Amino acid sequence: MGLKEARKRAGLTAKDVALSLGVTFQNVYNWENGSYLPPSKRLPELAKLYGCTVDELLGGGGQDGA
Repeated sequence: MGLKEARKRAGLTAKDVALSLGVTFQNVYNWENGSYLPPSKRLPELAKLYGCTVDELLGGGGQDGA
């Protein structure tokens, strides 16, 4: 699962994420479209916000079939 899919599964908009993390909407957009990855310190925050693991955010699987 990618960043955009994880955000949508969590029922959040990119604006919600930007406000929660104190970043710009453009940052979230760039993370999702692959222009660049979020800083490593943001990955645990994103995973918690999205209700998944960092590995899942980065496309490493870890799906439990739920």
